[in-house]
Amino acid sequence: MRGMLLGGAAALEAGAALLIIPARAANPRPVPAPTADLAASGGAPQSVVLSGGCFWGVQGVFEHVKGVTRAVSGYAGGDKKTADYESVSQGDTGHAESVQLTYDPKQISFGHVLQIFFSVALDPTEVDRQGPDQGTQYRSEVFVSDAEQARVARAYIAQLDAAHVFARPIATRVDMLPGFYAAEAYHQDFLATHPDYPYIVFNDMPKVAALKTAFPGDYREQPKLVASGS
Repeated sequence: MRGMLLGGAAALEAGAALLIIPARAANPRPVPAPTADLAASGGAPQSVVLSGGCFWGVQGVFEHVKGVTRAVSGYAGGDKKTADYESVSQGDTGHAESVQLTYDPKQISFGHVLQIFFSVALDPTEVDRQGPDQGTQYRSEVFVSDAEQARVARAYIAQLDAAHVFARPIATRVDMLPGFYAAEAYHQDFLATHPDYPYIVFNDMPKVAALKTAFPGDYREQPKLVASGS
């Protein structure tokens, strides 16, 4: 599990000394576009919080998506007082590791954000886990900011289930966002700044490669990083 690899900022240096695990081949799983979507709403920036396992990979994917202006790793679903890595890792805070996306609806729609999420960022049929990571903090969830986002997200999940896009029913939850709390600085931009870290090489770099293969028109080579604001 990732928690065994990372015990805090000091563990990053130790992780760099580990043997690099060969990356799995990218296996993009593009899913159909949603039949219902949101209008651009005058072009004002929009946001949504996505949970899909370890936030490193979800953030890393969306930092490469055109139209996403900011992707911040953090915690959602629990109280502010337990919104820290050590507490959330216990699996009993109600938080999920999450990524808050801010995006330009003139460049990318809410529905297309969800399409990319379900296609390359996670396996939405897994319950309270993703890959090697297990626990409620790794659940799949879309935290929406209003009723319209909730309507589109639930309709899209129903659409994918009805089409049997996945071999099992989608387990992704859709809930109103109770609050989002940014994760510690050492978690931000982790994929971009630690591309040789074994967990990233094996679990998350293939997701970025899948994004480039499945959605070449949405892919940007230079990621939008939290640290630099670039």
